[in-house]
Amino acid sequence: MKKIILLTGFEPFNKETINPSWEAVRQLDGWHEGEFVVHARQLPCVFGRALKVVHQAVEELQPSIVIAVGQAGGRVDMSIERVAINVDDAPIPDNQQRQLVDQPIVNGGPAAYFSTLPIKAIVHELREAGLPASVSQTAGTFVCNHVFYGLMHQAHEWGTTMRAGFIHIPYLPQQAAAHPGTASMKLEDVVEGLRIAVRTTLAHTVDVREAGGLTH
Repeated sequence: MKKIILLTGFEPFNKETINPSWEAVRQLDGWHEGEFVVHARQLPCVFGRALKVVHQAVEELQPSIVIAVGQAGGRVDMSIERVAINVDDAPIPDNQQRQLVDQPIVNGGPAAYFSTLPIKAIVHELREAGLPASVSQTAGTFVCNHVFYGLMHQAHEWGTTMRAGFIHIPYLPQQAAAHPGTASMKLEDVVEGLRIAVRTTLAHTVDVREAGGLTH
């Protein structure tokens, strides 16, 4: 029986007409190699509803690995997130015009959860493939972090062996053209990067030890 890999991406938000996270993961829906098969799901960029879609997909598919992907305009590389924090503090409204400020994602939940993906191994393999990548110490406080935290809380509460985490990606070139001076990454590079992330996660039950921190 093949292992199920769940990849999620978001619908467009903040006046963008596309979201690179969904454009990338949708191309991997049905991708299979040997021991695994990938399922892709689109998430609404809406507090609460996004988590509901994630939870339903996990219940339905019972995946071994979940990699949630989100757009981070202004990032210069594939940012493999280390930690999700228990707060919604939206700088902009979501797609239902809700702007949550200083609210816990889970009342009484832990302050944070760490990713259970081999984040440094993924960064290493992405760089080896010539793709810019780094460990990120913050997933923000918008819907991306909301989903990341809620996903990790679900895994913790269920006591499951499912491994999960979050990857932020830059704008696509056509988006960056409307934001002069902003970095971008070609869609085919993002797709290849996600393939590497999946393969690396399957290959590493324990992460590598390499420097990936910041001095500020």
